Amino acid sequence: MKPFVDTNVLLYLLSNDADKSAAAETLLKDRVIVSVQVLNEFANVAHRRFRFSWAEVRAALVDIVRFSEVHVLTTRTHELGLDIAERYGFAFYDSLIVAAALEAGCTRLASQDLRHRQRIERRLTVMNPFV
Repeated sequence: MKPFVDTNVLLYLLSNDADKSAAAETLLKDRVIVSVQVLNEFANVAHRRFRFSWAEVRAALVDIVRFSEVHVLTTRTHELGLDIAERYGFAFYDSLIVAAALEAGCTRLASQDLRHRQRIERRLTVMNPFV
């Protein structure tokens, strides 16, 4: 099963940290799942923090989408995200990432924002690809 990849992992593609950038690239080689939220967050950070032009943001997103399956967000995702936030005490936007990963049927979530090897709903394991 393809892993679900959080925004924070993909942003290392833009980083000067060669090891983390290489780890992010390795994940994309085997195809991954992302959500529309991940694409939105990536666009925002790439433009604001990394000072990418909108044309550069679009080009980066085209590459990410080429190596990804994109999970759409629905009101069901939103409701599940609320449940996850309440149950686990995660930040809401992290909970939406978890909800999308669960809905997509993923068993692995590549993220730096949650505890490495944490099990969620007995189906999803958080894996920090930089550990």
